[in-house]
Amino acid sequence: MAAGWSSTMSCVACRDGTGFEQPVSMAFQPIVDIRNRTVFAYEALVRGPGGQGAAAVLAQVSPDNRYAFDQLCRTTAIEQASKLDATAAGAGLSINFLPNAVYEPKACIRVTLAAAMRTGFPLNKIIFEFTEDEAIDTSHILNILRSYRAMGFRTAIDDFGAGYAGLGLLTQFQPDIVKLDMALIRDVDTDRVKRAIVRNTLCMLRDLGIEPVCEGIETRAEYDALSDLGVGLMQGYLLAKPGFETLPDVSWPHAERLALSA
Repeated sequence: MAAGWSSTMSCVACRDGTGFEQPVSMAFQPIVDIRNRTVFAYEALVRGPGGQGAAAVLAQVSPDNRYAFDQLCRTTAIEQASKLDATAAGAGLSINFLPNAVYEPKACIRVTLAAAMRTGFPLNKIIFEFTEDEAIDTSHILNILRSYRAMGFRTAIDDFGAGYAGLGLLTQFQPDIVKLDMALIRDVDTDRVKRAIVRNTLCMLRDLGIEPVCEGIETRAEYDALSDLGVGLMQGYLLAKPGFETLPDVSWPHAERLALSA
């Protein structure tokens, strides 16, 4: 979103944009807290209505329909998570949003609020997560994040370390959660450089009062290395693959370790 857009121009862009004609569904992947073996949140991941992958759906998104797509994903995630009783054990719901599809936060949030009220979904359990893989106007994303926090939502940066926002954004706004990019996590058990970067990033985030999440964990060795670094929140195929329209069970490596040592 270019800097300097007025709210009037933004509303015109929403009004004149096209709808997203393809139906969507969601898969849910747990973010787990290994410290107490609970699910911290379920991340809603867009899928086609028959379980088609995200790439097939995202290929249909254009500048003209991205607002409608973003709104459809939000409402679908909330409606499905509500039906699955995702918050029953205290877990949150992490919803990815497109910063360039949010023209004016307070106006564009109305559909989300309506879906939450309609389903009885608690607002304080919603985490808005954005990926820093798209060049964005910093003042625009700061306005979104600050507005969402003022409304009582939690905020998260996804794929930290792989995109545009990075450290510059953190100097101006500290989200509740930062998810370290899986490229940093891959082979962290054997790669000395990655381990040093992850260790120091974790220290920085903790000093700023931000909860770190390590995502993309696929091996037991990665899990053990991150656990030794004090990581509490993790996400990845080792723990649970996304469940299409369902909340998947979690495989707890720590429990396996205890069983093997018994």
